[in-house]
Amino acid sequence: MYLYNLTLQRATGITHAVHGNFSGSKTQEVLVSRGKCLELLRPDPNTGKVHTLLTVEIFGIVRSLMAFRLTGGNKDYIVVGSDSGRIVILEYVPTKNILEKVHQETFGKSGCRRIVPGQYLAIDPKGRAVMIGAIEKQKLVYILNRDAEARLTISSPLEAHKSNTLVYHMVGVDVGFENPLFACLEIDYEEADTDVTGEAVHKTQQTLTFYELDLGLNHVVRKYSEPLEEHANFLVSVPGGNDGPSGVLICSENYLTYKNLGDQHDIRCPIPRRRNDLDDPERGMIFVCSATHKTKSMFFFLAQTEQGDIFKVTLEIDEDMVTEIKLKYFDTVPVATAMCVMKTGFLFVAAEFGNHYLYQIAHLGDDDDEPEFSSAMPLEEGDTFFFAPRPLKNLVLVDEMDSLSPILACQVADLANEDTPQLYMACGRGPRSSIRVLRHGLEVSEMAVSELPGNPNAVWTVKKRVDDEYDAYIIVSFVNATLVLSIGETVEEVADSGFLGITPTLSCSALGDDAAVQVYPNGVRHIRSDKRLQDWKVTGKKQIVKCAVNQRQVVIALTGGELVYFEMDATGELKEYDTHKEMASDVVCMALGNAPSGEQMSRFLAVGLADNTVRIISLDPDDGLSPLSMQALPAAAESLCIVEMGASEEDSARGTLYLNIGLTNGV
Repeated sequence: MYLYNLTLQRATGITHAVHGNFSGSKTQEVLVSRGKCLELLRPDPNTGKVHTLLTVEIFGIVRSLMAFRLTGGNKDYIVVGSDSGRIVILEYVPTKNILEKVHQETFGKSGCRRIVPGQYLAIDPKGRAVMIGAIEKQKLVYILNRDAEARLTISSPLEAHKSNTLVYHMVGVDVGFENPLFACLEIDYEEADTDVTGEAVHKTQQTLTFYELDLGLNHVVRKYSEPLEEHANFLVSVPGGNDGPSGVLICSENYLTYKNLGDQHDIRCPIPRRRNDLDDPERGMIFVCSATHKTKSMFFFLAQTEQGDIFKVTLEIDEDMVTEIKLKYFDTVPVATAMCVMKTGFLFVAAEFGNHYLYQIAHLGDDDDEPEFSSAMPLEEGDTFFFAPRPLKNLVLVDEMDSLSPILACQVADLANEDTPQLYMACGRGPRSSIRVLRHGLEVSEMAVSELPGNPNAVWTVKKRVDDEYDAYIIVSFVNATLVLSIGETVEEVADSGFLGITPTLSCSALGDDAAVQVYPNGVRHIRSDKRLQDWKVTGKKQIVKCAVNQRQVVIALTGGELVYFEMDATGELKEYDTHKEMASDVVCMALGNAPSGEQMSRFLAVGLADNTVRIISLDPDDGLSPLSMQALPAAAESLCIVEMGASEEDSARGTLYLNIGLTNGV
């Protein structure tokens, strides 16, 4: 037995977000992880509205998420690090609207463990390799390539482990087509761990370490390691090759530093602070999130501080050497876990707390009077620049996605007197906090309203033809009558539909390609497409109490437990089966499965009886409604459903028929 659970309301907080061309067309999508599910979003370039293309439950925890593209390819793949102890590469297939698993390589135990890789991912910008790392010790590198049929291939893992080392972040360094290079923020705690005095802890420095994948020798080496002055929290890869100077930006407390291998000098620029800030002035300022935008002629970074202020970061370059870092205040948005700058000019902000936003980048901030801060400006050690925050100027809000994260308090109460209690939640943080009310059910758009003469007890919708996109009639049953409403530009009552209106209705559905059937207490009415009517009446004082209908079959149960079977023949007539079946007890529910693919009729009927049993009856013409099986129940059956499950679209293999039984005691 395999058990799994699905929540009725999915998580709304976003932990990771990556953008790319996953569908292979020119449009860009955003893939977000919401804890244990992946969701593919597509912003409409015309309206700016964000549409959900696909949501997939992964039944695990997404720890890291990256997009990559093979050299010369036209679509992006997704690599996922999770708590499964595996690296998984996914491809979005638009024709099937699924995320297809291209590769799944196991390297360790399941669970969020500190020495099992999955917490960090780094991609070579040319898509040639991926590094997956753990918080401590272990790092693995996989080489990505194509086979003769242009399918993505993945190599065996190459180890880059180092004992007694904690990793804070890792990125792939853009070195063009030279050997792939990865940069890691690390700290070696071996000396601090063995020092009994505790002094070594304060002397231990964080290091920036470069790992090189030698494609010729097929192994990974520690190429270079350098201690850092300030404690850093994450790295940003700088475009390289023909697009830029390569190297990395190190985001540390109060400073942004550019580093690269070779003769490049370190370029260091303080992070500007708000003028007249109400926050503690002694508290350090860090960048928490960044996004890179690159075109053929230029590139820039958007880096966000923990107060939500976004700075546009550019580099001054002279003969492939970076000479200056420039920062300019861009705008202030909610603090994000991830930001994505898209080619269509949108900025997607996956907020850490509260709703997520999609902004249009109206201006790049080049022509305004906002001061630009530079690493070349003389400052005393420890001093910084100051700026004044302002309302949005370069960004325009175009769409908003609801998020309840974080829920800090919840109360269940029926304050609206709706019989069903509502959920009252305190959500968000700081000035963006909110009180939200959740109600059970799905949100619907009201299209039309029609007053009814009484309280209905059942409602159905029916198509005129089986291949119609929309339903043509709404059938509403009352205690002593049936109302037929036509669906069009308006919803209005009609009298020429063929349905009998002077009696309540037990069931109403389409029959065959273009007919309908109405089952009512005194008979069965077959309504042909040309409005010809065929009525079957109950004889004597009996009445129809239950019925089951599919595309070509009708079974009714009369008072006393008598079953009558109807079948549609090749001419479209509804023919009564000669033999009636007497059951041992009153019928309380019935179910008729849909005809299996390639067949005209369903061969099984399930009947629930008042004696706490369910019987399976054969509808094979040669068997004469003979019983096949019986199941005793702990309580009377309330409803039955026969459904086929396990069928595969790829092959023609049939699924298995399952009988689902709902009992009166709620089981």
